[in-house]
Amino acid sequence: MICSVSSFVLDGIEAMTCQVEVAITPGQVAGTSIVGLPDAAVRESIERVRAAVLNSGYAWPDGYITINLAPASVRKEGPVYDLPIAIAVLMAGRTIDSTGLEKARRIHMAGELALDGAIRTIRGATSLAVLGSNGQIDGIVIPSGNTVEASTVQGVPVYPAVHLSEVVAWLNDQGTLKPAVYSQVPVNSHTEDFVDVFAQEGAKRALAVAAAGCHNVLLLGPPGTGKSMLSRCLTGILPPLTNQQAVEVLQVRSCLGLAESSTCTHVPPFRSPHHSATAASIIGGGSNPRPGEISLAHNGVLFLDELPEFPRAVLETLRQPLEEHAVTIARAAGAVRYPARCLLIAAMNPTRDGRSPGRRGADAMAMLSAPLLDRIDLHVEVPSVPFRVLRQARRGKSTRELASTVQSARDRMCARQGGILNGHLTGRELDQQGLFDHDALDSLEEAMQLLDLSARAWNRLRRVARSIADLDGFERVSVAQVSEAVQYRSASLE
Repeated sequence: MICSVSSFVLDGIEAMTCQVEVAITPGQVAGTSIVGLPDAAVRESIERVRAAVLNSGYAWPDGYITINLAPASVRKEGPVYDLPIAIAVLMAGRTIDSTGLEKARRIHMAGELALDGAIRTIRGATSLAVLGSNGQIDGIVIPSGNTVEASTVQGVPVYPAVHLSEVVAWLNDQGTLKPAVYSQVPVNSHTEDFVDVFAQEGAKRALAVAAAGCHNVLLLGPPGTGKSMLSRCLTGILPPLTNQQAVEVLQVRSCLGLAESSTCTHVPPFRSPHHSATAASIIGGGSNPRPGEISLAHNGVLFLDELPEFPRAVLETLRQPLEEHAVTIARAAGAVRYPARCLLIAAMNPTRDGRSPGRRGADAMAMLSAPLLDRIDLHVEVPSVPFRVLRQARRGKSTRELASTVQSARDRMCARQGGILNGHLTGRELDQQGLFDHDALDSLEEAMQLLDLSARAWNRLRRVARSIADLDGFERVSVAQVSEAVQYRSASLE
């Protein structure tokens, strides 16, 4: 008898259906084989499954058992197939009756089995829920430890299970699995506040422009001027994630097994890797490719502090993802694609020793390549502030005030452009929807020639100018907005 149970396999962060097929050949020497391009963890699963079945009080079928994981051309990884293999074996051995066979055809399931039959958490449960919401199925069965992340996806019933026996009893109509209640992702409060940063209103203004249009930022200034603190406040003024964006963030984290209940939030992610990080940890990779920090920052902020201290080879790998908003990792066996639509914010001292550029220190800007700098829209100076000014400084704009301004700017650009942010507009879309005054474009052309900027900078400056106009509430872009955009770009060229 041949029985089949539906599970899933990850392709990047997306899940595709994997059929777990079991055939028992009676009359042959007892044994088991697993085919379908399994890795070591999948091949070892048969020992866990056998122990879990026996310790749960069920009989292990006699005969030779063949387990096929289809499609056979896609590599299968991890222990997620323990539960579907166990169910398919019990179906083939007639422990699960015809009612269970019919019910199993309309669900997907996944889970790692302990030797006593307990079901442990897995990677990719969020992606499995997304797969279920897009297909015509009756629900998914997952470990109870993955309940919160999977239940954030609407459109598919989620049945959490603690033990193998619960699933078997449910399939045989001898027990129940209660569907999880849809978990509304909370909007957590942000602890860092711009009001705590004194006398840096110019930098706050630049970060508001960056947050409004999703523009990359480079903060330049001597040590102790508040660059890191300003960067950590940035997520507080970004609009909350939509439900779809929050699910995308969870998919990336779930792919790595990091989707704890505390990470289920509408607050945009903030990732700050240390400058000793490797290219694989920043971009993603490995023999079995995994997403890196730039993908974990998807729909949020990637903060690179002490930018020149990162290896040059690591920084150069950022160039393509910053343009395409995605990372494609190619291997001999195939390629996977991870999303990477994030806002890059980098901070650095003007020189390696922190002093002002001059004879006593080598200019740290020389350590960064021109193509990388060309992909950063705003180069913002964060100057040192005298103690006298700090003592007398009044509290500036708070995170709440800046967040309100940014949200208003987002509303304007989304109404005009159908949900596309200014930082993501193509050149043709800028021509059609940018609404630039003729003299503003003339001024921008003159600045391009004066600063000897690249053709890429033409569109990037136009995007920033458009965001400045939206932030200030203007329908058209004038010379004033273009001049401010050029000022941000020329800070590192002086």
